[in-house]
Amino acid sequence: MSEQHEAEREEGWYTDPFGRHEARWMSDGTPTKLVRDGDVESYDDPPDEEPSHTPQRIVAAPADGRDEEDALRRRLEEAGEFGATWGAHVPLPGPHDE
Repeated sequence: MSEQHEAEREEGWYTDPFGRHEARWMSDGTPTKLVRDGDVESYDDPPDEEPSHTPQRIVAAPADGRDEEDALRRRLEEAGEFGATWGAHVPLPGPHDE
């Protein structure tokens, strides 16, 4: 996959390519005005200048140190507690499965 094609698909939190904030939300490869510094999100329009560096994707680690699979299972279990299903008839795992 070419760098240009990959850049067009960027979606999520990335390091701010302008160096003004810790992170900037990228949408379809375009910097948006949504920024983050620590746990604080705010808005700051992208400047009318070329980026000073290539944005790097920020991947959040689960807060409790478990791997991503465990984090996904916990989210599915939480959703199952509220009666969510995979489809019309397949319940999500929940505390009733233990």
